[in-house]
Amino acid sequence: MIGSSELLSRLVLAALLGSVIGFERERLNWAAGLRTHMLVCVGSSLIMLVSAYGFADVLGKKNVVLDPSRVAAQVVSGIGFLGAGSILLRGEIVRGLTTAASLWSVAGIGLAVGGGMYTAAIGSTIIILIILVGVKPLERRFISVKQQRKTTLLVGRGSVSLDSVHNALGTGSVRVKQFIVQQSEDDPELDEVEIGLSRATASEFATICARLAAMSGVRECRSGR
Repeated sequence: MIGSSELLSRLVLAALLGSVIGFERERLNWAAGLRTHMLVCVGSSLIMLVSAYGFADVLGKKNVVLDPSRVAAQVVSGIGFLGAGSILLRGEIVRGLTTAASLWSVAGIGLAVGGGMYTAAIGSTIIILIILVGVKPLERRFISVKQQRKTTLLVGRGSVSLDSVHNALGTGSVRVKQFIVQQSEDDPELDEVEIGLSRATASEFATICARLAAMSGVRECRSGR
């Protein structure tokens, strides 16, 4: 059985490591932020300590056989309900998967700290933080930008609004990130509507353009990246 100071130091370290990852989520205003990640990490560490040392007083007694990893193993599956609570479905876009994964990872860090695997816990924290902070700019630059597309509608003056576009696209309207209306230079009776879309694959973009072209008042639909 470990001493009280060692036990408390493990719990404190778990709180600190959890706060590092939680702060990154907190600054992005996710529901599972600083306190949630700290609680998950400390709780997981405590469960690991209980699983490893909480039954030491009954070990060695006749007909008593215990598996010290059995309680801790339930954290891996049990943390799923918190992760599911951080996932949101908005139209056709699923958000919160990264935060759910970070909660699951923080639980693993807590288990590592509770088991005394400090190097693994600290190393995992650094790696996870690099993934959350360092990889995101690369993802935006090389992946997300390739899924940003624009289309321009030539419509009758005042015949198309943002609400009518949302109604025409349905759940696909969540991909609309830019909506600009200006008078056509060639014909004062027409408007040019520029619509910017994000995270739209080629097939999704084709479907969206077809729905826009079918709207009332649309004379022409010009698509491009």
